[in-house]
Amino acid sequence: MIMNETIIPIAQAAKMIGISIDTLRRWDASGKLIAIRPGKGSHRMYRLRDIEIFMTDIFSMAKRWVISDVPEEPAKSFYCANSSIFQTRLSRMEGELQTVLPDLFSLISSVTGEIGNNSFDHNLGKWPDINGIFFAYDLSKKMVVLADRGLGILETLKRVKESLNNHQDALKVAFTEVLTGRAPEHRGNGLKYVRKIVTGYPIRLTFQTGDAKLNLKEGDSDVIIECSSQSLRGCLALIRF
Repeated sequence: MIMNETIIPIAQAAKMIGISIDTLRRWDASGKLIAIRPGKGSHRMYRLRDIEIFMTDIFSMAKRWVISDVPEEPAKSFYCANSSIFQTRLSRMEGELQTVLPDLFSLISSVTGEIGNNSFDHNLGKWPDINGIFFAYDLSKKMVVLADRGLGILETLKRVKESLNNHQDALKVAFTEVLTGRAPEHRGNGLKYVRKIVTGYPIRLTFQTGDAKLNLKEGDSDVIIECSSQSLRGCLALIRF
């Protein structure tokens, strides 16, 4: 085992991927995603890096981009410098989705559009270093990834709700409260709409801003916010379906 690797338990690995622990055990037995056992007779554990690679390289690339201290544009294939480019690529994705998921394509596209538009609307003219967003999808693995190096939800919502003082509270407000105001307008409403879709259909969402992270899926009535050990710039979203 390589020293200083991050090793996680099977329950955390299963939650990250969005499958059951039993399924992960079967994948280990079949060789699809092999676990490690630090000691004889010990429980299955996983290298965090292995889980991230399995989830897809596009997620790993997006995460590395938002946590990096080096401000540089992401790979051109995944970079939407402005909203027009994003809308063009979103329409392309929707067309591809329609052929493989005729019942869900419009909802997945709508969730993706709301999250992407949220990044542009909340950071317009105020990007800290790199304008635009990372946007990529892998339909074979049923995943969409979006990320930005923007101000983050806390700084955005504090403009209309000054009492917010941490990323966890801000993220919960963004997904649960309708905020109105003339400038800025409708802060948080887009993500509330995202929650309604995700919890009503077979779609999963992992969303992080700063050190606050949530996992949302069909049937969830509550929004549970976790504190991540790793903080990031802006926002990072993973949509699975």
